Amino acid sequence: MPQFSFEGLEPQVHPNAFVAPTATLIGDVVVEDGASVWYGAVLRADYSPVFVRRGANVQDGAVLHGPPGLHTEVGPGATVAHNCVVHGAILETECLIANGAVVLDGARVGERALVAAGSLVPASFVVPSAMLAAGSPVEIKRPVTGSPAEFWVNANPSAYAELATRHRAGVRWLRD
Repeated sequence: MPQFSFEGLEPQVHPNAFVAPTATLIGDVVVEDGASVWYGAVLRADYSPVFVRRGANVQDGAVLHGPPGLHTEVGPGATVAHNCVVHGAILETECLIANGAVVLDGARVGERALVAAGSLVPASFVVPSAMLAAGSPVEIKRPVTGSPAEFWVNANPSAYAELATRHRAGVRWLRD
């Protein structure tokens, strides 16, 4: 996997994490035990640190970065789905940022909350724990519990942990 030192800061990847061979990690990136960073994801920590906590997953094509003074954190068991942007924001435990969503500077997404696909969480906005947020900009819609979103919040952490184990063991580069 492409990993780059930047001004003396190097990515730190736990041996039990899965980082796809085409993911790119730059600078002050920390990927903890059991976390996964998938194909084509870019985690660029040149202005401020990027943390992917234990058991979190950052899926294909996601971009994580932050401005000076605001670190970016994907909390334990949280999901950043395909083609998302998380910029200087805090994602709490087991929240889910669905496909193509954007979460901006200083925003916070609470524990087990879900940001719907294609949504925009504006700077400094707080999505309360266990709530569904949707729209551009997001509005708080309803509790996750009892909604179709609950399935994804419950299923994603373990599904991606299992899939990461399979990829760690089974993916092989095919050369021409």
